[in-house]
Amino acid sequence: MKGEMVMGSRIILDNEVVEAAVLGGAVLGGGGGGSMEMGRQAARLAVELGSPELITLDSLPEDAVLLTVSAVGAPAARTVYVKPVHYIRTVELFQKYTGQEIRGLITNECGGLAAVNGWLQAAALGIPVVDAPCNGRAHPTGVMGSMGLHRLSGYVSRQVAVGGNPQTNSYVEVFASGSLETAAALVRQASVQAGGMVAVARNPVTAGYARENAAPGAIGRCIAVGRTIIENRSRGPLPVIEGVAGVLQGEIAFTGRVAAVDLETTGGFDVGRVVVRDGDRLAELTFWNEYMTLEIGSVRKGTFPDLLATMDLTTGLPLSSAEIKAGQEIAILHVHRDRLILGRGMKAPELFQVVEKATGKEVIKYIFS
Repeated sequence: MKGEMVMGSRIILDNEVVEAAVLGGAVLGGGGGGSMEMGRQAARLAVELGSPELITLDSLPEDAVLLTVSAVGAPAARTVYVKPVHYIRTVELFQKYTGQEIRGLITNECGGLAAVNGWLQAAALGIPVVDAPCNGRAHPTGVMGSMGLHRLSGYVSRQVAVGGNPQTNSYVEVFASGSLETAAALVRQASVQAGGMVAVARNPVTAGYARENAAPGAIGRCIAVGRTIIENRSRGPLPVIEGVAGVLQGEIAFTGRVAAVDLETTGGFDVGRVVVRDGDRLAELTFWNEYMTLEIGSVRKGTFPDLLATMDLTTGLPLSSAEIKAGQEIAILHVHRDRLILGRGMKAPELFQVVEKATGKEVIKYIFS
């Protein structure tokens, strides 16, 4: 795919790459993965601070230690307070508490913010970003982005979370150590206490482990999708969306006007549904941060981890589940999971039970039967 990195390559990240990564990341966020505006701010600051590098796994020895960096929380929460210094602080605290030498930073997923997770820390601390995210699309739970570590008997997860506004006494610094599920739950609760979101550093793995269990090349794919958006902008919104569908080997599954949005922020997640109308036809998207299911009429057309993305028909740009409003004209993009670069967490049926509970929709039988 045009724009993707080749083995052993490294690129200096600049503002052109920032815009492409943020736009393409927002598409591959599938409704989640953080806001494009937060991503732009953090990544542009990274470029101003220094010369962050994006490298491939082949640039590192197999035993090099990589650290996952992310943001955790509910993007629609009104009191989110995560600043650039918080992202840097997580890596500093992780190294302080564990004593591990970190050779590379990997993001947990793709998204408008997630695709550029680590760039700021890389610029400030001189650690390269590695194109091997935990997953090649966004996902709702931390365990889904843990590259199958939950299946390792006795594995101890170590996670640092930082965020919140000191002026409202919501600032937190948390170091959690325990099972993946327990540590992730503590970090999720920290995001609630911090106002809705925290910066996180967690779960170091070797480059060799990431090669087998992460999603190598997925950030390059975000950049390639973003460049397709940029190149087609002058042609209008629909050619942009068609171009994205073509690059990802997906389809425009539905177009119409948003008739209703039900959104509730609970437990550190945005959860709800979007109903889109086209004449007498109705499409329903459910979301749990990310879009989980698409039904057109009574027929299931897409199920997470398929990519379901909403695109604004007036601009051609991706819209997250937190940005969808009644009255918007949108296109729903569907890309089958087999055409995505997915991490190990997307291949573990036991991690999808919570999706069914959160959305009230059957998921496992559509993916793993």
